[in-house]
Amino acid sequence: MRRTGYGADTGSGDRHALVLGASGFIGRHLVLALGRSGARVSAGSRSTDSHLRLVGWLAEHGHDQAPADLRVDYSKASLIAAREGAFDDITEIYNCAGAYRFGMSVDEARRANVDSVRAVVAFAARLPNLRRLVQVSGYRVGGQPPVLWDEEQRREKYRALGAYEASRAEADAAFQADADRLGVPWSIVNPSSVIGDSASGESDQYLGLASNLKDIWQGSLPALPGNGRTFVPVVAADYLARFMTLLPTDAETQRGAYWPLADDTPALPDLLTLIAEHYGVTAPRTRIPVPLLKRLPRRLTQADPETLTFLSADRYPTAPARAFAARHGLTMPDTLTTIHRWADHLAAHRFGEAPPGDRRFTAHDGIRTFELGQAGAPTVVLPGLPVNADTWAPVVASVGDARAVDLPGLGMSAGRPQDWPAWLRALVTKTGARHLVGHSIGGAAAVEAAIAHPGAVDQLTLVAPFFLQTPAPRTTRWTPLTRRHVSRTTAQALSRRLTGTADQTGALRSAVADLRRGSVAAHTARLLARTSHPHWRANLRAELRRYPGRVHIVIGSHDPLTAQGQALVAALPRATVTVLAGAGHHPQLTHPEEVARVISQGLR
Repeated sequence: MRRTGYGADTGSGDRHALVLGASGFIGRHLVLALGRSGARVSAGSRSTDSHLRLVGWLAEHGHDQAPADLRVDYSKASLIAAREGAFDDITEIYNCAGAYRFGMSVDEARRANVDSVRAVVAFAARLPNLRRLVQVSGYRVGGQPPVLWDEEQRREKYRALGAYEASRAEADAAFQADADRLGVPWSIVNPSSVIGDSASGESDQYLGLASNLKDIWQGSLPALPGNGRTFVPVVAADYLARFMTLLPTDAETQRGAYWPLADDTPALPDLLTLIAEHYGVTAPRTRIPVPLLKRLPRRLTQADPETLTFLSADRYPTAPARAFAARHGLTMPDTLTTIHRWADHLAAHRFGEAPPGDRRFTAHDGIRTFELGQAGAPTVVLPGLPVNADTWAPVVASVGDARAVDLPGLGMSAGRPQDWPAWLRALVTKTGARHLVGHSIGGAAAVEAAIAHPGAVDQLTLVAPFFLQTPAPRTTRWTPLTRRHVSRTTAQALSRRLTGTADQTGALRSAVADLRRGSVAAHTARLLARTSHPHWRANLRAELRRYPGRVHIVIGSHDPLTAQGQALVAALPRATVTVLAGAGHHPQLTHPEEVARVISQGLR
């Protein structure tokens, strides 16, 4: 007789879990949770590359024990090619596989989400020691009657719901029907919008609700969808994973379906407004009722019609999931805190458009600040105009023990240039910033911080310090014109403007995106105009003369110091100058390896 669960005294030592779809978002977190619980894990994926990505991700999260690599082919009856009896010791299967995307054809959706589920159930029925098959369904499609659909029902459902949602609903029904017929012990989880890890916010899912957050961040959401009853609930990825690992340990969960979601998720318009406030942007005031939204043409909504079925006032039977979690001492993390961390992670990684790396939002003097690189590193880069911390990412990575931060009001940081003094004080006195690398106008911030807090700053590296160089053209003093220009420029045009070629187009796309967001262009225009003010330039030169620490000046051969600047640097007792051949005012773009080398050499 097949066992249906682990006894209360059973540990994790005899558990052998097979996770299908292991390299996906839910699958990764599940493999990690199972590994941490002590279970032996085999990971089913479609390719070697997928498995290697999973192993790398696990290692990054402190789990070095790689799961066994199994290749899965859902189109074959065997599912996984192996010798007879190879899987006899598998005690539990978690099926996280499937296609989460809209715009599929009916045949494509059924192959990915229905046929694959039926193949998994048939495979599970052949395992002699299986105690539980856990199926990931969905909060909008769970609870289907356990009966296979006939052709008429299928046509009706796919026409009404669209290929994606209908295929998930049919899979839910087929899973129960086949599992009951074949005697497979099962449990179903019906997660809602799975958002980031509750501690870090980490997520690489950019569909669904995440796309609304991107629109909020960019200021491109014209109106808030829904009303005070529109409910799109969320659940943290790590909580869902832990919830799933406990299901096979509890005999009472056999043939049970669970909705592990946060009942206290705010109504969708309120949720998006809260995120806008967290981002420091203005949320749209207009709300569009869901029925009207569904009638608008796609060219206006910019949304796939299939996604609109998720905008509903429905509530879900969460009581069994809450009772199960309480029975096992599993506490759901605070919803709003988790949402804020997830929102931060998405924005810091530019909603999937940023290269891999350590990126985060911090707060200095209460000002939301973006930084990349090694957290707490003593070397801190303050970028110039009109670029951002991302343009310094290759340099920071090469230096190693370094980070780059966007100044208040610029890049992805909140605040205004008026906040710089208090912000800089917090940066150098509370975060261990001992070596300031100031580029162009960032050099002005570095000098002012060093003079205000000389005991906290050991060294200045000034890259293209504008106040020691020829002033910018008079046209930069016309703030409205400059603001209009920088807010409408393209990455290619900016590359030609800053470097003379289009070679840095890719590196400048993030800077252009920032210039189009909020007040960044306005702040940039006013600061560019200020760089030509004789009084400020003179004050900065006077402050540099008073700085007692080491000073390293880095300039390009095409962007020299003025005679006055050369004389000032020559009079500094602890100053050195490095000239980069062929470089201009933005050597971090054109000569990143050389800039990293001279910064590192200056430290030694």
